[in-house]
Amino acid sequence: MDRESYRIIFSGSGGQGVITAAIVMAEAAALHNNLYAIQTQSYGPEARGSATRSDVIISSSEIYYPKVINPHILVCLTQEAYTKFSDTIIAGGLIIYDPYFVKPALSSDAVQQPYPMYDSIVSELNAPITLNICMLGAFTERTKIISEDSMLKVIEKRMPPKFIELNKSAFKIGVKLAKEVS
Repeated sequence: MDRESYRIIFSGSGGQGVITAAIVMAEAAALHNNLYAIQTQSYGPEARGSATRSDVIISSSEIYYPKVINPHILVCLTQEAYTKFSDTIIAGGLIIYDPYFVKPALSSDAVQQPYPMYDSIVSELNAPITLNICMLGAFTERTKIISEDSMLKVIEKRMPPKFIELNKSAFKIGVKLAKEVS
């Protein structure tokens, strides 16, 4: 993908790490790729288990409004998120989802890209909690907005020390999945 600005929505349910993934991406863009980035979030009052959304805007120029209205890219980690946000994406945009959790509609004007992230991290790492970071790996490889090295630097900084290697492995599984599909 090659644009001056990207409007991205990460969506799922509380506890999946959607907000953490968005923060990692925005920090990688701003701190290591010389881009402007902003990240905002919203979630239901129950937090864990309720709908969660995190907006990220990445741009080569200043950003004046923090909310994503019509995303270029939508990442969905639950069916509820897909149902709620898939009709907001611009025509020709990209929807990334995991077929374990999401059954897509056939009527979208966006490119719909499934990656079997959940099955891969369970079989290779036995660590379903790393789904968000695996998704970041697939996202990074598919979109090429942020470099892999930048994302890995932020993962190393953001994750608790005893989980850094596990999350780096999950990220690399996501990259591998995206390479296999393209």
